[in-house]
Amino acid sequence: VAEWIPNQATSQVGVGRLADRILSSLEGKNHLGIHSGSITDKVVDLIESGVVTNAYKEIDQNETICTTLTGTKRLYDFAHHNEDIQLKGVEYTHNPAVIAQISQFCSINSALEVDLLGNVNAEQVGKYPVGGVGGQMDFIIGSRLSKGGRSIIALPSTARGGTESRIKLTASSITSVKSEIDFVVTEYGIASLFGKTVKERCTALLAIVHPAFKED
Repeated sequence: VAEWIPNQATSQVGVGRLADRILSSLEGKNHLGIHSGSITDKVVDLIESGVVTNAYKEIDQNETICTTLTGTKRLYDFAHHNEDIQLKGVEYTHNPAVIAQISQFCSINSALEVDLLGNVNAEQVGKYPVGGVGGQMDFIIGSRLSKGGRSIIALPSTARGGTESRIKLTASSITSVKSEIDFVVTEYGIASLFGKTVKERCTALLAIVHPAFKED
């Protein structure tokens, strides 16, 4: 994922272990910005190391923008009376028209599964809902409207201890639609999807499936 985040880009990243690993991989970048639904302790690391400066955002310059703080006491203490961190309502943070004003906006989201067309399921495992309506499509649409922006879906190639592929013929539920996704990333590589035909999409996604499930 880090390969596709240029210096001076602004990113939105979700929460969880994978999101934190992606944020850690951004060490070494220069002058990144954050405009996100939530921030975690890892964002504090990037601010303190000088990676995140928000210096090149066309709006909210020098400010980290989010809706919620999701982390430990360290995060809350860091944000307390810190004017460089601004919490705003979802009508602002998740508004594609606002996001579109920020150049090189990169939405980085995880998924439960992706089908061979590139449709993304981030809400349901089989018959069971495990997440509600989030901001994934808001940020993806915003990234599509941003000059130089891109949308990235990152997920492990397997689930259930390696016994099930997360890239499937069909998704059990669709959170984000195939036409808006630029890249799908697993530990086996990057599938570039935007503007591709159905056959090209299938070929690109099969290239990043876990080897144990390619034949299936």
